[in-house]
Amino acid sequence: MTANLPRNELERALAVACEAADAARAEIQPRYRRVPVETKEDGSPVTEADRAAERVIREVIRREFPEHAILGEEGGAEGATDSRYRWVIDPIDGTVAFTRGIPLYSTLIALQQDGESVVGLIDLPGIEERFTGVRGGGCLCNGERVRVSTESDLRRAMIAHGDAYCFDLAGQRPLFERMARELPVLRGYTDAFGHSRVLSGAVDAMVDLELNLWDCAPSALLVKEAGGEFRTRTLPDGKFGVVLGSPALVRELESWFAPESA
Repeated sequence: MTANLPRNELERALAVACEAADAARAEIQPRYRRVPVETKEDGSPVTEADRAAERVIREVIRREFPEHAILGEEGGAEGATDSRYRWVIDPIDGTVAFTRGIPLYSTLIALQQDGESVVGLIDLPGIEERFTGVRGGGCLCNGERVRVSTESDLRRAMIAHGDAYCFDLAGQRPLFERMARELPVLRGYTDAFGHSRVLSGAVDAMVDLELNLWDCAPSALLVKEAGGEFRTRTLPDGKFGVVLGSPALVRELESWFAPESA
């Protein structure tokens, strides 16, 4: 196994990710509230903005790191399958919000080394926030250090969750019902917007199910760099479930999962 990338190379990769996110913003923002919606084979929405944003992100990455593999939601995989380095892209996470004029969509970019995220970016152009980080460098929002909550009591905590139907798909309806019954402050802050609220400490922890790799690759790094816990489980259909936030709360919420997907 080759040594890990040094800090200066990680910072260079982050600069490329930021350049790619800037290019994506230039494609996304002029189309906000102005683009028709299509439906993909899996039933999820997609727009011209999704495709255009992923195209320019790939162009920036290929120019700077032609030897790296790329995996994107819209364009699939490209590059050598045995590459140690893979970029993971979601050009618009929260396409439903984007198409409905809700400014809580984001662009997600991560660089993985041997399957582990070492660079992460969550860009929220609609609210002018960008969360960035590299392995060992902390988590920043618009250049300022952020940290997750240190709350340890679920009775005082604000907990976020993804769409309720995702709990059904994951076989975790009992978990959702327990959260709704026992948690005093439960909010549906979906997609990477919810993850970003955890990074800033505004939300104490989040349970998010039925995710693809591109939905959570940046958060896997950024949450840990912000001092939090990020736990992943593979669900019966091959997708991911994640619990992220204050370490004490993550551990307790994990214990609430139904055993069949543990």
